[in-house]
Amino acid sequence: MKENSETSKWLDAHYDPVANLYTFSSCIALADLHGDGENKLVVGDLGTGSCNMKLKVYRGTGLMSENTLLDLPTGLVSFLMDQHEPRTPAIAVASGPFIYVYKNLRPYFKFTLPPLEVNALEQDVWNQAREVTTTFEMFSILTCCTFLSELAFVNLHKAQPIRRQTVITCIGTLKKNMADEDAVSCLVICTESKDVYILDPEAFTILSKMSVPSAPTQMDVTGQFDVEFRITVACRNGNIYILRRDSPKPKYCIELSSHPVGLVRMGKSVVVGCAQETLQGFTQKGKKLWTACLPAPVTTMGVMDLPTRGFQAVLVGLANCEVHLYRDKNLISTIKTPDVVTSICFGRYGREDGTLIMTTKGGGLIVKILKRTAVFDDRDSAPGPPLAQSIRLNIPKKTKLYVDQTMRERENAVAMHRAFQMDLSRLRLAAARAYVKALESSLTPMSSSLSEPLKMNAVVQGLGPSFKLTLNIQNTAACRPVMNLAISFLYDESLYSMRTAFFKIPLLVPGLNYPIDTFVECLSDKGISDIIKVFVLREGKSAPLLTAHINMPVSEGLALN
Repeated sequence: MKENSETSKWLDAHYDPVANLYTFSSCIALADLHGDGENKLVVGDLGTGSCNMKLKVYRGTGLMSENTLLDLPTGLVSFLMDQHEPRTPAIAVASGPFIYVYKNLRPYFKFTLPPLEVNALEQDVWNQAREVTTTFEMFSILTCCTFLSELAFVNLHKAQPIRRQTVITCIGTLKKNMADEDAVSCLVICTESKDVYILDPEAFTILSKMSVPSAPTQMDVTGQFDVEFRITVACRNGNIYILRRDSPKPKYCIELSSHPVGLVRMGKSVVVGCAQETLQGFTQKGKKLWTACLPAPVTTMGVMDLPTRGFQAVLVGLANCEVHLYRDKNLISTIKTPDVVTSICFGRYGREDGTLIMTTKGGGLIVKILKRTAVFDDRDSAPGPPLAQSIRLNIPKKTKLYVDQTMRERENAVAMHRAFQMDLSRLRLAAARAYVKALESSLTPMSSSLSEPLKMNAVVQGLGPSFKLTLNIQNTAACRPVMNLAISFLYDESLYSMRTAFFKIPLLVPGLNYPIDTFVECLSDKGISDIIKVFVLREGKSAPLLTAHINMPVSEGLALN
């Protein structure tokens, strides 16, 4: 679509190229933190990657507050943890092995992942190292232990028990027992150790534990914990796994041709952005629905949900400074941005429902508001095959006759192939013989002689009993004329009579069409017809240059009499 038609759908509310916001879509959320009906923007800022990591809260276009984070945030969500009034959500920030919970923008609780089981050999070596008293004995033990390489390290930490800790890779929320927007939600976290935990919203105890075959990188959650839920997890091995209630292992698996870089849910389908510049749609059971090709690599993805209009679409940020809006596989809008977008969030900001918030690679902040008069066309604006091509055909069920025929073909495949090849060879031989015969008898509409290249066609006009027969003869040579030709007609004299049955053509100039007219009179009143043969002859040659067979029509005039 044209850029001017796209910008008319959005109002440019705010753009700050030096906001110093470095984050991803998993670390950005919109929440009514004070219960006043005005949503704030909560961002987990990555800072420089090693320092200046902060939890920032924006109100309108200005920074409202910020809290220092001890480690890089890997995810941020807002959730209601209890039924107490006022109903203000808490903020959960995943960082390393910890979840920091903030209530009223103040630290409220810190959850630590349970430690992993320690290897028995490592535990035994560590216990022996703690009991050793002399440096020489300690060194002899360390020579057989690769992970304890320095003596100073053992002396410094020998009083502490050995532990094995994992880290959080992504975080989400799951409604506890109601689907309402203001219902209590559980925290869902994925870890580097391939585990998925569901936490109680009040006591922060582990309600359920599941596992996947590889380390998760992205996650989407839907449903209710006490009823039924689905957790869609994109993993580092390039597959997507779907977990369900009462099943510690994945229920379905989606194998992708390239690694997933974006994962969102739209209605009952899962939309995945892949590293090979494609956008793919799947059902909840992992069946592929469609594929759309993208002009650039995917940088981030988000969901555009407008419940008041009943409109849902997928926002896809691309590396060519564009944000594409897809509904199923149809591209319905394109937004140009001044820089590459790294995070997208759509929802209610302040008191405006249709607000699109984006951060850029250079640390900029972009805020756009959807116009109330904006209308999105469902037709695909991207070039490619028509929409009807993606509609699935209603294939009928296999009948018993079809199954029997399939079994017969499998059992007699060799014999059937040989018979087919034999029939095909016979057909080719018959066609070759007919072609040679036509050339030898000059039955083709074009001459095979290189010295007299001629082309002829015939036209019969009239209803009868008198017909007008017109022959169109053309010399197809480049520059050489043809001379001393004659045309002769052969016919049944009991059925037809011709005024002139023989013509002489002294000269044929190349490229010109020469019409030759004669009249044919039908003599029979029985309503029958026959063939009139036309020969193009050359003086001194016994074989004709061209031969044409004209199928004469039935004389309707005599039939009426």
